[in-house]
Amino acid sequence: MRLPITRILTAAAMLAFGTAALSSAQAQQIPRGARPVVPGTGSEIVGVADDFEDPSWDYIPRDPKSTEDIDENQRAPMGRSTNGRWYEGIKRGHPDIVKRVATPSGGLPGSTGALLLKSMQTGIPGQPSNTMHQDDFIANVQYKLKRTLSVSEAPNVTTRVYLPAVDTWENRSGPHFGFRLALETTAMVDKEVGFGIFKRTKEEMGNEVYWPGMFVEFESKSDSGKDSDFAYLRIRSNSRGGDFRGPQITTTGWWTMGISVTPDGMVHYYASPGVDELTEEDYITSQYPYDYRCERFRTFFYNVCSADDGRRWSTAFIVDDPKVYVLRPQGQMATRNTRSQR
Repeated sequence: MRLPITRILTAAAMLAFGTAALSSAQAQQIPRGARPVVPGTGSEIVGVADDFEDPSWDYIPRDPKSTEDIDENQRAPMGRSTNGRWYEGIKRGHPDIVKRVATPSGGLPGSTGALLLKSMQTGIPGQPSNTMHQDDFIANVQYKLKRTLSVSEAPNVTTRVYLPAVDTWENRSGPHFGFRLALETTAMVDKEVGFGIFKRTKEEMGNEVYWPGMFVEFESKSDSGKDSDFAYLRIRSNSRGGDFRGPQITTTGWWTMGISVTPDGMVHYYASPGVDELTEEDYITSQYPYDYRCERFRTFFYNVCSADDGRRWSTAFIVDDPKVYVLRPQGQMATRNTRSQR
């Protein structure tokens, strides 16, 4: 089903739209750096990410979930998938529904299983806030590898995301879904020193974690007063830490999204309708989010957003076959060769 707005954007039009959003709507500047790495390039890391093909795949939620970002309550123990490849985010908790389902039509050839992510209570369990909140579903990359990935390895990630028919979306304007990375750099951070009444905060150089990515943003005609619904990818973020509008989404069904990091610490964003591998034509933008130069890659994760009103379910997104790649593998880890950088 198509969004009743405009024609499908071609890959070239997507790029033009994204660049226009940078230059005119948001006055963005694309920084110069290393040539972007198309996500899906290099060697796939074996034993991380997932294809959801195992019929016995399951997730153990261990509710109530964590809401450290709201009330500093971690509510351990955290949820885990039975195959050890996914875990609940300690900051925001996991989606209310994490379930293996049959792959929707048009998915990757041979795929029989994919993963449904859906939430109603994205805030504190049992306490609706009527404010948009989000849940995290985090891939266990760093801990499976027992290390982070250096940017010199040019880590990159791809995923397939199924967008259901628009008339089934949560009728709410704002972010509905996110695909993001957890990255590290060295920056000025706040550190608590001292004890009791002598405790104070000081700034010093330290490890800073940040989370760039892409959000599926929805503008409901019920809220906007326009004739049609509207959807687009929102990019996080520019060098000042601000999100900006990326390409318009004019068709539902399967999409392929990807993010890569190059040795200069720059983050590169790609997306395309369908399940084909990403190419240079699917490029959206390159950024130094928050003006950080990435040094290390921890993992990737998904966000599920809802109104947290105790009544409405989030839009039912389905993901499949996320993969992590490195262009220049280092150290001991199992990989398998895929395509090379073009």
